[in-house]
Amino acid sequence: MLRIRQGFSGSRDIVLPPYVIDHCSDDPLLAALHITDIGYYPQAEGHYVERANGIGQYVFIYCVEGAGRYWIGDDEYHVVENQYFILPANRPHRYAADAARPWTIYWIHFGGTLARNYADEVQSPQDIRPEIDSRISTRTHIFEEIFQTLRQGYGTQQLHYASCLFHYYLGTLRYVNQFRQLAADDAALASDVVAAALHYMDENIEKRLSLQDFADYVGLSPSHFSHIFQSRVGESPIARYNRLKIDLAAQLLTTTDMKINQISFKVGFEDAYYFSRLFSRLKGVSPKRWRNGGTVG
Repeated sequence: MLRIRQGFSGSRDIVLPPYVIDHCSDDPLLAALHITDIGYYPQAEGHYVERANGIGQYVFIYCVEGAGRYWIGDDEYHVVENQYFILPANRPHRYAADAARPWTIYWIHFGGTLARNYADEVQSPQDIRPEIDSRISTRTHIFEEIFQTLRQGYGTQQLHYASCLFHYYLGTLRYVNQFRQLAADDAALASDVVAAALHYMDENIEKRLSLQDFADYVGLSPSHFSHIFQSRVGESPIARYNRLKIDLAAQLLTTTDMKINQISFKVGFEDAYYFSRLFSRLKGVSPKRWRNGGTVG
């Protein structure tokens, strides 16, 4: 039995055709690791999947906001934001978004002779917390590059490149301490509350954080933190946070074919109309006009 609730506002997904998946077994690189399905579901209210007999692929789910539950056989798990897990192939499973706080997830179905090496020991939720040396935004960029590569088509070069990127993507999760160590040597970042806050903003660009969230992260009162930040940066923490979101949105408008409402969710705005107004105020033109190469005036 298979039950799926999908079609969420702002969602994106790609399902590779069966003939492409069949081709993977004949290619040495793709036979080792290949993607069969990939997607992003923001605030997926009512999302529920049940596969009584499992499927032939592993299922990777990365919860970046909200919460959900999943079952592998009779074992139940609870997952919250900044956690991921991988469901084993050929095992009965089901999963569902939390009713009160539906999850926002990146998800990938994958297979290959090396798939099990990445999936073993991560059936339970694994933490990927935003910290001073985290590189969550880097990982998100890798996901988007995989997605956009597969959007271009299913030629051998596209499939090879997506597979190579996916090896790297899974490696950043499986060996997260080593991945983060590359950024951990910057002692100045750890001692500078403004730099730390800016890094935290970038790592949480898809969320809706408040001044209190930023102040809690750097260990100051909201008023004290806001004063330090504004004196150093020249604008309030929330103004800078929104500017970073809109800058990313502008980049996505010019480099992808994502719909405007999809981009709105991607940068943390559930209300696409508010997003458009904010974009117009900060960039001087509407998102649609920006995409079409329009200028101010």
